[in-house]
Amino acid sequence: MRSTAAAAALFLLGSCSLLAGCHSYRIDATVENRTGAAIELLEVDYPSASFGADALAAGADYHYRFQVRLSGPIKVQYTETGTHRVRQLSGPPLFEGQEGRIEIVLLPDGKASFHTELNPHH
Repeated sequence: MRSTAAAAALFLLGSCSLLAGCHSYRIDATVENRTGAAIELLEVDYPSASFGADALAAGADYHYRFQVRLSGPIKVQYTETGTHRVRQLSGPPLFEGQEGRIEIVLLPDGKASFHTELNPHH
């Protein structure tokens, strides 16, 4: 009898969660190192937080998933391994509640391209 009551309670709790519309908005990010050389100290800043890696080999990708809590531009900073030159790049703005994908392609000469598939669009 107890297991039936427990199962019913879990079902009711799950149903309430679905009806309440609980949804966790996430952005799947990929940083692609297409600079032609390894990079160090990769940092991606987005509104309210940041992520990164100590190093990223030439041709390698780095994946991260995050939530946007505020609004503002995404920024990327990394150090070129051989020259120790610091590169800083600004990307598109992100808005609280957006979800989807962003692809950051690091290119030679300190350039980058940003490809986004985000909803809702602002």
